[in-house]
Amino acid sequence: MTYYGPTQLADSFRMVRKNTIAIAEEIPDEKYNYKATPEVMSVAEMLAHLAVTPAWQIEVHSRKVAQIDFEMFAAHRQRAEIEQKALREKPEILRALTDGGEAFARFVESLDAATLAGVVTFPPAVQPASKTRFEMLLGVKEHEMHHRAQLMLIQRLLGQVPPLTRRRQQMQAQAASR
Repeated sequence: MTYYGPTQLADSFRMVRKNTIAIAEEIPDEKYNYKATPEVMSVAEMLAHLAVTPAWQIEVHSRKVAQIDFEMFAAHRQRAEIEQKALREKPEILRALTDGGEAFARFVESLDAATLAGVVTFPPAVQPASKTRFEMLLGVKEHEMHHRAQLMLIQRLLGQVPPLTRRRQQMQAQAASR
């Protein structure tokens, strides 16, 4: 019996993406070029990165690629950078986050257990040398949560309280008033 399959993964990704979009909406347009330090991505760059990233997973798994090499990954990174740089303004970034997130979730929902159990191998220098498709797709959600934590910290640096924190505070206040 599987407790966490494509439907659960798609639903949990949708929730993660919804929370990312909430942050993206709250950060003011004029702060989209903000960088916590000079060597990191700006808010806009990070959100564009998140908007574009899942498309490669759709490509790899819809084509049932069984082995990823450095050349393939380099080509992907090059295309992704072009797509990310094309997303400059807040409205287009929000649209890309919304549309791309839903496309990824629908794709994940369409997969069967046999496909998710399939193994993809990597060059010997990469560890681990292989992953299941499920693990790779779960990695998209993990990657987004990593960057969303950075965005939440940026919100704090900008003087904002992140939406998840506000929701938790509201629930605590309601519980305390009972």
